[in-house]
Amino acid sequence: MKIHTQKLVEKTRGFCDIIDLTAKVQERIQKEKIQRGLATLFVTGSTAALTTMEYEPGLVEDVKELVERFIPSNKKYHHDDRWGDDNGFSHLRASVFGPSLHIPIDNGRLALGTWQQIVLLDFDNRARTREVMLQIMGDTE
Repeated sequence: MKIHTQKLVEKTRGFCDIIDLTAKVQERIQKEKIQRGLATLFVTGSTAALTTMEYEPGLVEDVKELVERFIPSNKKYHHDDRWGDDNGFSHLRASVFGPSLHIPIDNGRLALGTWQQIVLLDFDNRARTREVMLQIMGDTE
């Protein structure tokens, strides 16, 4: 079994910036020649998250509108009172989505649905440089 770990670095705009990571992850699987195994992704930081979705402009906007209705950015949160950084909403949003994903690899490909992509969501109230740890484990034959 082969194990490969690397950092994917993404510059984001914050405020629910959604970035498709699928091609980068698939490229790494092909480079490492993993045929069967598992891709694990973990975003460091408490104001970003990972999920899967159909990455198309309409749904990207729908997700942004949904999180704004569900956890408004213009509301005052206890975290804001404690730290004075007015990003309590971003911590709450990230905790709902979660920081990690595990995706099977089969025949050298991510086992994603036809319209399913891996996305990074940056909920912070400013632009950031995000690091996503990618670990690929599996057999090369």
